[in-house]
Amino acid sequence: MFGMKMIRPADAKARMAAETGIVLLDVRSAEEYASGHIPGSVLMPLDTIGAVAATRLPDKDATIFVYCRSGMRSGEAVKALGKMGYKDVYNLGGIMSWPYEVVQG
Repeated sequence: MFGMKMIRPADAKARMAAETGIVLLDVRSAEEYASGHIPGSVLMPLDTIGAVAATRLPDKDATIFVYCRSGMRSGEAVKALGKMGYKDVYNLGGIMSWPYEVVQG
C-alpha cells in the first residue's frame, strides 16, 4: 500500500458532493454490484481493467475513487490504473465500510 492514495468514506462523500467529474469505480463482479453499490458508481470488474479502462475512462487526469468489497481488489485496481498513467486515483476501500446509501440493481 506504500504510496497509494487512500480516501475515507466521509471525505469521499464530501468531495463527491462538492466537486463534479469524480469517477466512482466499483471493481467487484457484476453479481456483487447488483446486490448493492454506491449510487452513481461505474462497474468495471478488476479482471477487465486492463482491457477496458482506456475506452471507459479516457481522461487520465480525472479523479477516480475505487472501491470493492473489503479493499483488496480496489488496491490492486489503483495500482493497475497508476501503471496505465492515471494520475489522481484513490483507494476508497471496501463497500463494507461505506456507511452511506447503497442501491441495488
